[in-house]
Amino acid sequence: MERRTFLNLSGLALGTMLVPVMGRAVAAEELKAPLANKFKKTLADTALSAATGAGASYCDVRIGRYLNQFVTTRDLNVENVVNTESAGVGIRVIANGAYGFAATSDMSPDSVANAARQAVAIAKANAKMQSEPIQLAPVKGVGEVYWATPVQKDWRNVAIKEKADMLIAANKAGMEAGANFMQSVLFQVHQQKYFASTDGSYIDQDVQRLWCPFFATAVDKASGKFRSRNGLSTPVGMGYEYLDARPEHKIKAAGGVATLYTKSYDLLEDARAAGQQAKAKLSAKSVEPGKYDLVLTPEHLWLTIHESVGHPTELDRVLGYEANYAGTSFATLDKWQSKTFKYGSDLVNIVADKTTPGSLGNVGYDDEGVKTKKWDIIRKGILVNYQAIRDQAHIIGEKESHGCCYADSWSSVQFQRMPNVSLEAGQKKLTPEEMIKDVKKGIYIVGDGSFSIDQQRYNFQFGGQLFYEIKDGKIAGMLEDVAYQSNTQEFWNACSAICDERDWRMGGSFFDGKGQPGQVSIVSHGSSTARFNGINVINTARKIG
Repeated sequence: MERRTFLNLSGLALGTMLVPVMGRAVAAEELKAPLANKFKKTLADTALSAATGAGASYCDVRIGRYLNQFVTTRDLNVENVVNTESAGVGIRVIANGAYGFAATSDMSPDSVANAARQAVAIAKANAKMQSEPIQLAPVKGVGEVYWATPVQKDWRNVAIKEKADMLIAANKAGMEAGANFMQSVLFQVHQQKYFASTDGSYIDQDVQRLWCPFFATAVDKASGKFRSRNGLSTPVGMGYEYLDARPEHKIKAAGGVATLYTKSYDLLEDARAAGQQAKAKLSAKSVEPGKYDLVLTPEHLWLTIHESVGHPTELDRVLGYEANYAGTSFATLDKWQSKTFKYGSDLVNIVADKTTPGSLGNVGYDDEGVKTKKWDIIRKGILVNYQAIRDQAHIIGEKESHGCCYADSWSSVQFQRMPNVSLEAGQKKLTPEEMIKDVKKGIYIVGDGSFSIDQQRYNFQFGGQLFYEIKDGKIAGMLEDVAYQSNTQEFWNACSAICDERDWRMGGSFFDGKGQPGQVSIVSHGSSTARFNGINVINTARKIG
């Protein structure tokens, strides 16, 4: 792998994604062999029995088999094809009111029993330093249940050659359209997760996810200037059918500047557009700093939602228990308790959920055995709730967990992770084209880019992929060097219009980092195109002072 490739993939946090679950390299055929259900239940019962026998008042067991395949290409060449497997057992217990956790990759009954007893010993040691006992919200056992990602086309059954040919064809299309360099990647994930607990649950889940990002770069050889446009696909909780694009699933963005998709994605068409647009960015006008009305597409807005709403409403950040990966939260308990804190305008309704089909967060049960659901975070602009798991629910007066507990591997202890957090579509019929007609001075932004946000998730700056000037209700041409600055409350209170449900779609991330030791989660964020009035825009190419 060349340095350029490594840097691009590092920018996607590929390394952090793969470290916890990379495991051993395997042949492609091994990806299809599941663990027998009887075997998993026997191991689970062994762990539960050993833990309670050693003094645990509660125990849960996660038996995981994590499978990955990724294919990387550059220009017209295949650079790498990797299949990996990681399998093992993680055991969490409560003893004397404290948590203990241990894990093993040796999936024999003796090793699993020893790990369970080790977890109890750790819990008892932790209890000596703990001031208050753990309080778990009650969960009724569900017995033996099975849940799987609805998949029409399992990626494991698609030949690697077909995948590589698709990526190379996309690279070729982008280069023929104007890019000098193209790189495309196909990430594919299959998680076989088995959960059992002393509450009486034996939950078997098969989870599939997929993402196909690419990077198009155009170079002005005379000046040495270069510009890039990344792919507009979203990572999904779907099978390979996501890449079987069909015309009925296309959505034309305002001004005809991009073609986007909901249920499927046309990689070649996006790559071709990216080649053209990367080249066009070389001659785009540099933005004049000032106040603009911003029209933000879902392919851009998902990241702003993630950073300015998703993270600051994680209850562990609110309480100060979590401060890694950009800090705690400005959305403190007193703001929620007031029942009047205006997080955004009256149009802003933001929900958390783990149930939307096709989303990254869509599972039947979380990693504490809690059935997933949907709940309000912000309603009519008011902060009304947070994201909470079993040991946090009592702090905010909830009688049950929200079902958003997650661990990125069998070897990692589960903790509170962000569910899908999404902006609801507007109630009035409104298309992006109609929204733009009402904008006198604005910028239309497509795709996510670089960003920064402070330690309280309050002051921020966001870039993007494509920027178009809006003058007197019309797209007036491409802009460059655009970033907008605001704070979370000011920004969301500036939301003046949201397109209706016809425009609603999801973006998301494979690489949401949190915790120490760090773990990586997956999350989707949905929205329709939305307008934000009077936002400060800076020119990122100009020096200050």
